[in-house]
Amino acid sequence: MRMEELKLKTARLEQLKTFYSNVLELGITAQTERYFSVQVGDTLLTFEQAEPDEGEPFYHFAVNIPENQLAEAKQWLARKVNLSLSSGEDEADFPDWNANAIYFEDPAGNIGEFIARHNLGNASDKPFGPHSLLEISEIGIVREDVAGCVQDLNEKGFPHWREGNEGFRPLGDEHGLFIVVKQGRTWFFSDKQAEQHPVTVKVRGAGTLEL
Repeated sequence: MRMEELKLKTARLEQLKTFYSNVLELGITAQTERYFSVQVGDTLLTFEQAEPDEGEPFYHFAVNIPENQLAEAKQWLARKVNLSLSSGEDEADFPDWNANAIYFEDPAGNIGEFIARHNLGNASDKPFGPHSLLEISEIGIVREDVAGCVQDLNEKGFPHWREGNEGFRPLGDEHGLFIVVKQGRTWFFSDKQAEQHPVTVKVRGAGTLEL
């Protein structure tokens, strides 16, 4: 599954514009007073201004990086933001997924993740930089009824990937995953509890989904 475009809401549009363009050094491809877009590898990431009644939306999303460059990514990112910690550790090891990851939060509280998936043949010998962000490979989908959401996505052609549980189900593949979680679940490397906010994603070959 390839996410060609991901649209998220924010109440902090100008702060995010500064963060993604100046701090993470991602070029702005389009902008108005109501939204801006940056290119994250093969995925166009767009933040849209939230309405007053939509509160302070935040999300979890992950970005694939070259599978051999987690250490370089950590050094690069740590010069720009504070890495998120869990039990004093700044790196996650996912042996069942054959992957390692680091986490950070942006000024709107979005929980970002750089993940090195060792099953993917994407090793690089180039110095790590903004060009090393290959694609958005995960977006969290928050629901009270996880099973119902999963069934709906299955029927739309998105299969299960790896084992999950009643509060956490990954669907898709290592290039693109819907991480369906139960509302109120605490996100990895964060003390934030998952909240449901609008997500729009354009998937190659499957069109645009409003989630």
